[in-house]
Order: sequence, then structure tokens, then C-alpha cells
Amino acid sequence: MTDYKQISKAVISRLPRYYRYLGELMEEGIERISSNELSARMKVTASQIRQDLNNFGGFGQQGYGYNVKYLYAEIARILGIDRQHNLIIIGAGNLGQAIANYTNFEKRGFIIKGMFDINPRLIGLVVRGAKIRGIDDLEQFIVENEVQIAALTIPKSKAPEIADRLVKAGIKAIWNFAHTDLSVPDDVVVENVHLSESLMRLSYRVCSMQDERERREKGQLS
Repeated sequence: MTDYKQISKAVISRLPRYYRYLGELMEEGIERISSNELSARMKVTASQIRQDLNNFGGFGQQGYGYNVKYLYAEIARILGIDRQHNLIIIGAGNLGQAIANYTNFEKRGFIIKGMFDINPRLIGLVVRGAKIRGIDDLEQFIVENEVQIAALTIPKSKAPEIADRLVKAGIKAIWNFAHTDLSVPDDVVVENVHLSESLMRLSYRVCSMQDERERREKGQLS
């Protein structure tokens, strides 16, 4: 059995991209693909693809390539999206509601069981079947609905306190949109999504390209 704990985060981070491309291949009716053909589509070297997949047993045959449907199903199994994950959203503002309205989550096995907020004007509303509840009901709801994952879309000042309550209630994974780092036990997984940091990285890349273009233009003019 493969020990997934020993596999690098870089490899794991590429699996969802493989999964997406394989899904597109299935939609096109393609049944088999070689690492070279997949490389051309994904702009990742064939060697990198083979190395990544070999971490989980390979899945391909020399001169035969990969069975697209089988590999798609195996990556789904590795990522754990072949099973249901019950999810709640803490914070029912614009971002929380946008997440609740994203239908692709359900296709990947993530079922939004409920939403929570402290704003009395939001409590009682229903977003795509998920009722917004008061935060006082949080722990009981987690237990009764066997919730494993919580998305935090709340101000960073409130995030540590809510994270503590989530952990004590049995939550094992936090999808953290709050702009702060959380301190949780080792057996609780946190995936940080800092939107402003992502935008700043994008800004850096845009500015770097502009600076490089200006340097080339000056070099041509001099």
C-alpha cells in the first residue's frame, strides 16, 4: 500500500489539474493517452507526469499509455472525491454565499449541509438548499450532520475563536479564507486561501513582464 504521507505537497497539488484534464479528455471521447500527449496538453513534461503518477503505482503501460477513464477514477480515489464530504460554511456574506452557489462542489462529493452567521438579517435565509443558522447552534449541528469540513469566510479577528470551537466539535479540516494563520492540532488539516496574497502574486508577475518588456524596448532603442 502506498504511504501517501511521504508524497510531496507539490505532487499532491498537481493531482487536481490532472483530474481536470482527464475529465476533458473523457468529454472528448478519448479513451487512451500517452504521457507525451498529456504533456503537450498540460504543458508539463512527460517525465514529470510519469514521476508524479509513479508515486501511486504508475497506472500506465509501456507503448500503451494511460486508460483515461481508469486514471480519472484512480485520481478521484486518491484525492478522496469518490466519497461524500459534509461541509459547512461559517460566514454567510458575499463570499460564503458565492461558495454555496458553486454547483461543482456537489459533483466532487462536497455536500454543503448548512451555513452560519451572526447577522440576524441573514439567519433563516436559504442559499441553494443550505439554511443560514445562528452560530450558537454550531457544535450540535456538526455532530448531528457528521460534518468533516468547515469553510471559514469570516473576519480574521473572529477566526481563531471559531476554529477552536470547530476543532472541539470534531471538525477535521478547515478551508480558511480568513486572512490569518490558524493554530490547530496536528490531526486537523488547514487549507489557507488568501485571496489578496494571490492577487499580489499576480501583480508581481504582471509588473515583472512589463518591466522586462520596457528593458527590451530600451535596449532596442539605444
